[in-house]
Amino acid sequence: MLNYNSPINDSKEYNNLKISEVESTFKINLRGKKREFVTNIGKILSIIPPVEPNTSSQNKDLNLLWLSPDEWLLYSNDLIEINNNNKIEAELINSISKLNYGSVTNVTDQWVTINLKGDNVYELLSSACPFNFTSFKSKKGSVAQTIVNHIDVIIHNKNNNDLNLFVRRSFSNHLWLWLNDTSRFI
Repeated sequence: MLNYNSPINDSKEYNNLKISEVESTFKINLRGKKREFVTNIGKILSIIPPVEPNTSSQNKDLNLLWLSPDEWLLYSNDLIEINNNNKIEAELINSISKLNYGSVTNVTDQWVTINLKGDNVYELLSSACPFNFTSFKSKKGSVAQTIVNHIDVIIHNKNNNDLNLFVRRSFSNHLWLWLNDTSRFI
């Protein structure tokens, strides 16, 4: 893992809306189709990968987001604890990658996580996103891959009006500035 230096390090509050960067949590991309892949993930993480499109599964510490029929994004709820997260990553690599059941890739440094909370979250996103949030906002754990202001994002509906937005590091500052500018007018 690289040295994590965030391009944002900030939090802002507007009318019924709070925008903040989620401090560094580990993120691992998991890919595979074999039964042993799913079994080993369940044993190591105590989470079964969701098979229904645009859903997630979670436990107290971890979230597993469905990205495609053979791809998931694993992220932690807490700040990076290097020793514990390295242990999880090592277990996944030893039980999946090294046995050719699938791939395990640490993408912590690739993604920046921005948390959006408040009553105006969907109005903000809808102003520059083609995705229809009608059913999404009522389903806790929903996942969507879409664009916001021409930037690819993954959106995880954590709870009522509480979203995590995953954006590639190289676009994170641009999206952060856009979110803050637009929030003033929502």
